[in-house]
Amino acid sequence: MQKMNRNKSSEIEFSSKHHELIIRNRYKFYYNVNDVLIAVWFIIGSILFFWKETETIATWFFLIGSIELLIRPLMRISKEIHLENIRSQHPH
Repeated sequence: MQKMNRNKSSEIEFSSKHHELIIRNRYKFYYNVNDVLIAVWFIIGSILFFWKETETIATWFFLIGSIELLIRPLMRISKEIHLENIRSQHPH
């Protein structure tokens, strides 16, 4: 009976670790997409600053890029909360 409980516990732990890995990889993908978007907004904004007529829209692109910079740590916090919720559901 005890062996079955140990196996069940191992299965739950493996499942939990597998779920954590999936979540980490998913967030890593989101981080990368966010980083690419940050670069795109700032590159477009920089290019648009070459002409006086497009300075206003360039400023908007810089603002969007700055907001994306704020999203980066918010995603990290969200990931940690998400992982902590999983760990608390499956304590060792």
